[in-house]
Amino acid sequence: MQQVQISDRLYKEAQRRAAEAGFSTVDDYVAEVLTRDSIEGPEDFGHLFTPERLAHINAAAAQIDAGQFFTTEQADAELARRRAEWLQKHPG
Repeated sequence: MQQVQISDRLYKEAQRRAAEAGFSTVDDYVAEVLTRDSIEGPEDFGHLFTPERLAHINAAAAQIDAGQFFTTEQADAELARRRAEWLQKHPG
């Protein structure tokens, strides 16, 4: 039987997921995940890219290319403004 070494942080995450999924050991959990992945293959998201969604993505990309976008600072300022406005309308 082979062994794999992973970081302590990753092992703890695998341990947590194994417990949540009802596995008695991390080994059993990892084996199941890898087996399922090899049988099912990579997930195909192609069905999500409908012509309408692709048109929306292309329009957004064109706006970005034209410089019509928020910087991080602008987005933060807008969200802060909206939050302050909401809190003013909904005190307490």
